[in-house]
Amino acid sequence: MDKALGLIEYKSIARGIAACDAMLKAGNVELLVATVLCPGKFIAMVSGDVEAVRFAVRKGIEYDPPHVIADLVLPQVHASVFPALSATTTFELKGALGVIETVDAASGVIVGDTAAKAGNVNLLEIRLARGMGGKAFVALCGELAAVEAAVKSVEAKFKDEGILVATAIIPSPNRQLTF
Repeated sequence: MDKALGLIEYKSIARGIAACDAMLKAGNVELLVATVLCPGKFIAMVSGDVEAVRFAVRKGIEYDPPHVIADLVLPQVHASVFPALSATTTFELKGALGVIETVDAASGVIVGDTAAKAGNVNLLEIRLARGMGGKAFVALCGELAAVEAAVKSVEAKFKDEGILVATAIIPSPNRQLTF
């Protein structure tokens, strides 16, 4: 069974927490993330089968629609997205490094999934908006050609949607580079 991922970003912490509870009570979903983001936002992310995730996200939105900033349901999410969201990947930074910066958390998840599906790259992390003014970024690595293909695929797909802030490809990152 392919796992789906569902996310709601709220502009109220209190209402976001209550909406997250509504999502969890709505069906058979697993809570991946429930946290406060900058600046004063709340994000709830769940996984499970597609229909359960769709229903949970719908219930979370219905809880308080005026406070919803963004929502998404990604069916058939790439398996590498889940460890990248929790920064539990086991990959070393080998080869080239690609970084894709987005305007918000939901866009970061979508971009990470798109990049993972675009080429033979390893998702290192999908960092969501904590301490970044509401932005997110995706870090990936692999052979230079694969990293370039993944980043260019994301740029081509989302260039007109206004969700990309910037991208960078570092062909041979210094071993001391951290982020």
